[in-house]
Amino acid sequence: MNIKLAIDAMGGDDAPDMIIGGVGLAQKKYPSVFFLIFGDEAQIRPLIVKYKLDQARLRIIHTNEVITGDMKPSAALRGSKSSSMRLAIEAVADGQADAVVSAGNTGAYMALSKIILKPLAGIDRPAIAASIPTLLGKRGVMLDLGANVECSAENLVQFAMMGQVFSQQVLGNTVPSVGLLNIGAEDLKGNAIIKETHALLKESRWVSNFQGFVEGTDVLTGKVDVIVTDGFTGNVSLKTAEGSFTIFKQFLMANFGRNWWTRLTYLLARPVLKAFSAQFDPRQNNGAPFLGLNGISVKSHGGTDAIGFSYAIAVAIDMVDRDVNKLIREGLEQWHADMGSRGQDAVVVPLRAQG
Repeated sequence: MNIKLAIDAMGGDDAPDMIIGGVGLAQKKYPSVFFLIFGDEAQIRPLIVKYKLDQARLRIIHTNEVITGDMKPSAALRGSKSSSMRLAIEAVADGQADAVVSAGNTGAYMALSKIILKPLAGIDRPAIAASIPTLLGKRGVMLDLGANVECSAENLVQFAMMGQVFSQQVLGNTVPSVGLLNIGAEDLKGNAIIKETHALLKESRWVSNFQGFVEGTDVLTGKVDVIVTDGFTGNVSLKTAEGSFTIFKQFLMANFGRNWWTRLTYLLARPVLKAFSAQFDPRQNNGAPFLGLNGISVKSHGGTDAIGFSYAIAVAIDMVDRDVNKLIREGLEQWHADMGSRGQDAVVVPLRAQG
């Protein structure tokens, strides 16, 4: 597995320390991966020593220009020509790297990735996808999570196809099921776009495991493997779920500490609570790919730690290793060929390419 990854070392709340620590963890897990690290060499060099990175498997490309967290995407597009984020993305576009990972400004990262890498032929809008934990123990995927606040039915159908490829190839779900997020499970509920998308997905041959509408209560149950929605709804839903888990965990710990009896109860329940926390640890689900681009671009949560960033790196490696973009391209080619042979009224969307 000869993979080269471009790493934006300067993006994130605790960059570059968290970034280099994450690269160090990834080096131990993936001994054949080479890292191109973009950022301020004066800050990066001591951290490479601190975390004992294998310097034979990395190269630093120095730049002291950084896209800050509060920079608008338009400003990042116009300026910051030598920023660590832009240079890392350009490394993928130029063929120097197979994928890029950044924990920096999400809006700027998506805008630059879209302009530099460009969408795949047949994809109108890339989508942010994220792996989510479920009560069944397997991982699901939800998209879009903020790249597209408003979507057409065609956009949502494309998200469904891309989500199924990701679920199958990266998350290991053999025949991924798809659900369309709505305000209710009944066919009559939802706005015009949601209803149109529902009809398209029901008629399609390639999204063969469409389960219809799912509600917000189904997001983490594992009822479906792929949850499709627009970026506004998806972002709010996922952050609500994350916030609820955090509050629930804090509530439990506060009550376990009330008196000697509750503290004793905590000692007895600790193995179960530890397993629960591990299953829903956001670090293990870190790494949101921008699906639909002509290159692999993965977004790490800006507030994660080294462990979380290493998981984002793992997502990028899995996508390269399984050639997810090739499968999406092949699926789109099948879709357009089928539509051409059946006429414009045909509605067929590819599930995956066989290979």
